[in-house]
Amino acid sequence: MVDLTGRTALVTGGSRGIGRAIALRLAEAGADVAINYWRNRKAAEATADGVRAEGRRAAIYKANVADEAQLHDLFAQLEDDFGRLDVLVSNAASGVLRPAMELTKRHWQWTLDINAATLLHLVQHSLPLIGDRGGKIIAISSLGSVRAIPNYAAVGASKAALESLVRHLAVELAPRGVNVNILSAGVVDTDALRHFPNRRDILAKSLEQTPAGRLVTPADVADVALFLVSPHARMIHGQTIVVDGGYSIVA
Repeated sequence: MVDLTGRTALVTGGSRGIGRAIALRLAEAGADVAINYWRNRKAAEATADGVRAEGRRAAIYKANVADEAQLHDLFAQLEDDFGRLDVLVSNAASGVLRPAMELTKRHWQWTLDINAATLLHLVQHSLPLIGDRGGKIIAISSLGSVRAIPNYAAVGASKAALESLVRHLAVELAPRGVNVNILSAGVVDTDALRHFPNRRDILAKSLEQTPAGRLVTPADVADVALFLVSPHARMIHGQTIVVDGGYSIVA
């Protein structure tokens, strides 16, 4: 059992998919949850209702976390509402899905900023609310950080940068009692995957090559997130934990 009673978590991109699953799993363990979203307020409200159904406090915050001014306002409101932060889950992501030869400088910069630089800004805003209690920070990556996937050049590079950044943050923040790690999920059939033109092929190939015999679900990723924010993971710093049913180890 993991008891997060009295803790507060912020999950960016927490309205749907993996973010929603993590938010609900943390609430089941006793955490109050702040849910960030950008476009779908109805979905964010549904996640908040799920958190409240567990008897926990919930609040939703609309913000583009790549925008510094909006990020500042989000944390000011979070401090007013909760007064503290113990867990940060950086899940919000975006990016341009095109072949490398079709990418512009603007595509590249946008994708790197939203998927890698945003984590740095989130952590900088989070530390004053974490204080000297110590805390847990998780960023969400993908196998595209180490594998070449069609149309994934910019996003894959941004995820690789994200994983490198986490290692550096982990070294800096470990003395302050803050664990920083990465969860790298295999193929999960979420709304994000629907933006891929070859979605059906990706799902079929992944299912065929996954030793566990099924695709990863958001709940699978949330289970590992719960472990990483628990005391059982106190000595895990700067690691990329892969949750893919064994897909990435098959030749």
